[in-house]
Amino acid sequence: MTQHAPGKLWIVATPIGNLDDLSARAQTILRQVDLIAAEDTRHSAALLQHYGIATRRVALHEHNEREASADLVQRMRDGAQIALISDAGTPLVSDPGFRLVRAAREAGIVVSPVPGACAAIAALSAAGLPSDRFVFEGFLPAKAAARRAQLQVLRGETRTLIFYESSHRIVEAVEDLAAVFGGERHAVVARELTKLFETVLDDSLSGLAARIKADANQQRGEFVVLVAGAGDDADAARLAEGRRVFELLRREMAPGKAAKLAAEISGAARNALYRAEQS
Repeated sequence: MTQHAPGKLWIVATPIGNLDDLSARAQTILRQVDLIAAEDTRHSAALLQHYGIATRRVALHEHNEREASADLVQRMRDGAQIALISDAGTPLVSDPGFRLVRAAREAGIVVSPVPGACAAIAALSAAGLPSDRFVFEGFLPAKAAARRAQLQVLRGETRTLIFYESSHRIVEAVEDLAAVFGGERHAVVARELTKLFETVLDDSLSGLAARIKADANQQRGEFVVLVAGAGDDADAARLAEGRRVFELLRREMAPGKAAKLAAEISGAARNALYRAEQS
């Protein structure tokens, strides 16, 4: 029986919008591999045709990854070279591929990254927010209650927070961020990065919520939302949350009691809430 040298799995980043962002190395590898595992073969066809790459493609997405990974790993055991690509950007970053990479590594197959575009990192580089420490949270839950609960967990995070969001929920997501983190928290919304209608909005969360809600064009496309960590803004964030809670409680009880409870819940100074009431 003929023994084959094991193949290799290449993790190839593709453009997030501008087709010119596919590196020369990525082009070479996509031409030379035996097979390209693509999140959506139809979507990837436009990119590959643009560069005249005719390598055969198979689908690997969230619904078939577990089953498809076994077949792809066997192919690599038999000597195949395979490239993994997602619809846009770096595979595995809020995209399928984790199971395939883990299975390949467990099988002793070399996994090699081919770096390139990533929407989260591209947005961070242009946001003007602290970038020495950050946390990527991917997509927030679609349901409002679950989304707010997740944000409550993250409210005290001191690192810059990065989220992905869809056009269907961008307004609600930014409004919830303002409600939970405090409307004064500094944030950036990057839309359609590297594409024709790219915009990067820089404002407080309440300001961003108002601007996006008032402009239908700012509700279209793909979004990266970046929020300053609690860090130096911790007192302002606590005060904003205290004011929000105070406004809810004072509808049902005396201002003094409402301020006391709001201070206990939010950690804001009770006197500061009183001053806010008088202003």
